[in-house]
Amino acid sequence: MLSQSTLFGLAAATLASMAAIIRYSHDTLTISLGFATIAGAVSYYMLPQLIPVFILSNIVGKDVLKRDRPVLAETMGLPAAIIYLVAMFLFVPFPFMSFFNGTATLVYDEQPVAGVFPYHKFVMQLSEILSALLAIQSMALLGFADDVFDVRWRYKVWFPAIAAIPLLIVYYTNFGETSVMVPLQLRPYLGDLVEMGWLYYVFMLLCSVFCTHSINILAGINGLEAGQSLVIALSIAINDLLFIQDKQATSPAVETHLFSLYLMLPFIGVTAGLLWHNWYPARLFVGDTYCYFAGMTFAVVGILGHFTKTLMLFFIPQIFNFIYSAPQIFRFIECPRHRMPKYNPETNKLEPSMASLQKKPVGKLGKIILKLFSTFGLVRIIYNEQGEPTDCNNFTLINLVLVWFGPMNEGQTTAVILLIQGLCSCIGFFIRYKLVQYVY
Repeated sequence: MLSQSTLFGLAAATLASMAAIIRYSHDTLTISLGFATIAGAVSYYMLPQLIPVFILSNIVGKDVLKRDRPVLAETMGLPAAIIYLVAMFLFVPFPFMSFFNGTATLVYDEQPVAGVFPYHKFVMQLSEILSALLAIQSMALLGFADDVFDVRWRYKVWFPAIAAIPLLIVYYTNFGETSVMVPLQLRPYLGDLVEMGWLYYVFMLLCSVFCTHSINILAGINGLEAGQSLVIALSIAINDLLFIQDKQATSPAVETHLFSLYLMLPFIGVTAGLLWHNWYPARLFVGDTYCYFAGMTFAVVGILGHFTKTLMLFFIPQIFNFIYSAPQIFRFIECPRHRMPKYNPETNKLEPSMASLQKKPVGKLGKIILKLFSTFGLVRIIYNEQGEPTDCNNFTLINLVLVWFGPMNEGQTTAVILLIQGLCSCIGFFIRYKLVQYVY
């Protein structure tokens, strides 16, 4: 591990670089990168120091996928979220530095006018950042409440929608754009744009709900929650950089992707520090707090950055996992309370966990689903001597990976899933930048 002096030296060097940048160039993106570096270093150093505090407070959980079932600090996503929010609060003034020092210009009647403070633009941009941080902070708080009180799914499923309300209010007042571009094949019938109206706001609410809970559903083994979030965040950051470097991109597009980067870079730093301690064998658990915090951060940049469709391309494994899990989520197939993989202490490897097909009779639709999944190799079914199905693997991507690749230890399983996440991001980039020309 890095020594404390090394971390402080790195932070001091970053601060010195930031001071020079502020003095000479006001390069806000580089300043954001500096905050990301500091946030990552603070997370890396501070989280282990907080483990005894959480254990003494009895905010703990058992790592049931280990031989000795160690007790680890739970909900460590909370201090990670706090470090992120503090970094963002300190960063807030920097995007507006040119407004304060008089270097910004206001365009009036197509002529730049220097020395005029652009109040309207300032308020719009500031309201976006503050509403984004309010939504993220609210989601982290609700996630902590879920970790502490174990809220039922029927209630917590709406948490992201509640936290996203300030976001949608700012979207309405600043943009209010609710039309969507029509694919080329349908434009002769529908025109270039279709006005969605209030349905667009419903879509954005559902996007925030999906991003938040999809991270939480694909979870349960060391490093998976933080790992998949890091891959998604890096994919978003790369997409933002591609837009910023595109010389044909319009100024509003560049500004929205800069806004996305301002939020993503510190998140990447904090998540990297958290993942270091959550990787197999984990020293701490991230808890639902981190899943909610991460999901809302992604939803915020997708909504305010106007690239929700591109964002969904980076969630391909999560979308598949949700669709694959749907038969159990909606009770067509028996769904146990926990669907984590089964740990074999003799081999120290994970195996697919099974759901009983006899405890609750499988209906006609459930039998059709089992047959369809079996045809495509998406399920392992166990039969009795009479040829009747008795058990099948639980429908999660984690268990499916173990069905396809066989038993693996926990670290290997996480690595395979993150590799799938990365490959799916590559597919998402291919769709966004190569295939999209045939649709839009």
